[in-house]
Parts: sequence; structure tokens; C-alpha cells
Amino acid sequence: MPDMTAAMGTLVNYATEKGVALLTLTDPPVNAYTHEMMKELDSAILEARFDQDVHVIVIMGHGDKHFCAGANINMLREADESFKYYFCLHANETLLRLEHTPKLVIAALNGNTIGGGLEIALACDLRVAREGSFSIGLPEVELGVLPGTGGTQRLTRLLGKGLAMEMMTEGDAVTFDEGLRFGLINKLWTTETHEMFIRKVVDYAHTFCPPNKASLAVGRMKRAVQSALEMPIEQGLALERELQAELFATQDAKEGLAAFSGKRKAVFKAR
Repeated sequence: MPDMTAAMGTLVNYATEKGVALLTLTDPPVNAYTHEMMKELDSAILEARFDQDVHVIVIMGHGDKHFCAGANINMLREADESFKYYFCLHANETLLRLEHTPKLVIAALNGNTIGGGLEIALACDLRVAREGSFSIGLPEVELGVLPGTGGTQRLTRLLGKGLAMEMMTEGDAVTFDEGLRFGLINKLWTTETHEMFIRKVVDYAHTFCPPNKASLAVGRMKRAVQSALEMPIEQGLALERELQAELFATQDAKEGLAAFSGKRKAVFKAR
């Protein structure tokens, strides 16, 4: 595991290393989430959002077999309809908060990514996975319900209507290799151990941090992409111009232009 400064939570562990915040969903054996876990995840997202020293957020699951198996079925079975409604509402609000935090978010798929686990991953900007005999999918139809934490919306936006409908209505999970081919997974890495995979993910996250990358620019790219999906192109272009004007005023933009002219590597400072 990376050598990080850690703040242990009950269900979501929060740790940082040189600009990267690592959020670990921790409820063995399958890291299924309850309302309590979602509240801790919400709190961890806010912690990372307000920390000016954090430039990238990585979300992973505890252990080496499961990223997250979705909502805890026993919790749902025992809860009344009112609780279930507000549970879904808060989960949606939490993932929207993650999605609209102007910092890059990477889902480290260290194992099976099923149901609500995939919905958490879909709210991330990039999904990198560890090669192995793992599955990814939305099987909610087998429970007589739909993917209720953004799955119907985010999967369709990512893969298109036809493939999203096929995956959701058939309810069959696919392999990580198939997920990579579909565009559901961005990168699939072969590593000897789980620890090596997490180290590789965190090292990858560091490439998006200063001084390597202009993290302010990355964050505003995210804002432009997330917001423009729901806008006519004219409004999207207007937002893009405003965000670009903000970036032109930063020291990082001045450094980037100077470095290009001077034929040297830019050193960014997130200022």
C-alpha cells in the first residue's frame, strides 16, 4: 500500500499522499454500501474538495477481490419505503457532489464492480482496473428494480442507449476485458499483487498533480465537460470561454506559455 497520511474512518478510510486523496470503501467481504457508508463517503468527498493540497481523488475498495458490490441488500430488505427513497436521494446527492468537485477523480477497480459499485465508478472521471477474473455490471433487474444511483443516466451517457439498455435489461455482468472494449474502463493493468496495483494507480494520479500537470486546468476541463452535457452547444461554448478566461489569469497558464516558448518543461504550482 502507498505510504500515506491516513485518517481512519469506520466505513470509508481517508488518506493522502503528495496531492492525492485515497478514499477506501471498507466493509468486508464485498464493500456493499449502507446509508452510513454513503454518509462517510460524502464527508470524505467534502474533505478532499476543501483541501487545497489535494488535486486528485482516488476511490478504491478494501481488499483484493471487490471494489464494491453495490447497496447492502439486507439493509434495503429491512427498510421501509420512505427510508429507501431518502437513501437513494442522498446517494444521488453524494455522487453529484463527487462529479461536480473540480478535481480529477479516478476509480481504482481492484475487484468486482457490481450494481451500485459501478454507479460509484461511473461518477468518477476515469476508471482504471486490475486485470483478473473480475466482473462489472448492473444486475438490478434481477432484483425487480432499476439502477437507482445514477446508473440509468451515466451508463447511457457513457456507452450510448443501445449498449446501456442491453447491459441493464439483460443484467449480466461482463469481464473487465469486455468493459475495456466497451469504453466502460479506461485502462486495464496487469500487476502481480493488489498492493502493486494500488501503488500504480496512486503514481498515475500523481501525474495529474503539480508540478507535472496544471491541476487547475484539469479541474476546469472537468467542469466544462460535466456541465456542457446538459447544455446547448452555444451555452457550453460560453462556459468554456469563461473557464478559459479564469485559466489565462493563473500563474500556471503564464508558466505554461513561458515554458513552451523557452522549450522547457513547465513547473506548475496550482496557482
